[in-house]
Amino acid sequence: MKFVLSSKIFKARVTQANINYEGSITIDTDLCDKAGFWIGEKVLVVSNTTGNRLETYIISGESGSGVICMNGAAAHLIKEKEEVIIMGFKLSDKPIKPKIVFVDKNNKAIKIK
Repeated sequence: MKFVLSSKIFKARVTQANINYEGSITIDTDLCDKAGFWIGEKVLVVSNTTGNRLETYIISGESGSGVICMNGAAAHLIKEKEEVIIMGFKLSDKPIKPKIVFVDKNNKAIKIK
């Protein structure tokens, strides 16, 4: 069994960073559904802007809002307006084809691969 990429939101823009929240990443639930993410799922978030990487879990954001908000300590590493890739992994005994959601500058899905 190996951990393999299962879902990815590609080149999203961080719309908010809230240091005073308890932690996690808030993601538009519409984007979560399109990528196959679950609320509470552990994800790897990578900043294309700074190269910072972190693991956290997803909390639901307003559907259709395009919200990507770094919360708590994560807001120190990845800031508002940074470009990020959000990845989910699953444990599998065989290769799987990941679902990749490409977004525009407002975090609206423009292509799903």
